[in-house]
Amino acid sequence: MLFSRDHRSGTTEQRRLYAAFEIAYTAIDFTAALCFVVGSVMFFFEDWQTTGTWLFLIGSICFALKPTLRLVRELKLAAIGDDKDLAQRFKGD
Repeated sequence: MLFSRDHRSGTTEQRRLYAAFEIAYTAIDFTAALCFVVGSVMFFFEDWQTTGTWLFLIGSICFALKPTLRLVRELKLAAIGDDKDLAQRFKGD
């Protein structure tokens, strides 16, 4: 199934690729959270509100990257040989 966690127990290349994308996904989560927390604190101070707004924007972009990263991961996994049943997995069967 597309977006399946079964890739964690696939070939060595699949496991390596899956792990690398999970690390990137987690780093994006932390970056987004940090931007929102720091940006929120900055809103308490008038002089820092513009910088806080930019941090909110950066955090929002990070959250938008997450589904993009997952799609890229799945396409890369399909490209390394796990594409035999890609159409079936896409249909949800």
